[in-house]
Amino acid sequence: QLQFAESGGDLVQPGGSLRLSCAASGFTLDYYEIGWFRQAPGKEREGVSCISGSDGTTYYADSVKGRFTISRDNAKNTVYLQMNSLKPEDTAVYYCARRPNTGSYYLGRKMTCLTSQYYSWGQGTQVTVSS
Repeated sequence: QLQFAESGGDLVQPGGSLRLSCAASGFTLDYYEIGWFRQAPGKEREGVSCISGSDGTTYYADSVKGRFTISRDNAKNTVYLQMNSLKPEDTAVYYCARRPNTGSYYLGRKMTCLTSQYYSWGQGTQVTVSS
């Protein structure tokens, strides 16, 4: 029933790396923007990284910029989140979700990655960064 299946979460030490996978079913990635979101205990769900299906434009939250990389493999219908230099504050349940493509970002339109814009949430995968 779920349209996303997140996997790859684990317990890692600070500075470690993980690659999260978001396998989509029932639709193809090209027609949607896919986002990675996370929710830590006691905090609201926040956008981590999003990728456009139309032109590949990406968004990264300031807190993860330079450390995380979002990518997609359309042949596998999967979106990945490579997480490097992990910090304890990255600890959260990570979810992926989708929204319809909103058009080109080549003309300077800023990409956003807001929970209110997305739907069809997966079940989430737990990432714990602790020493």
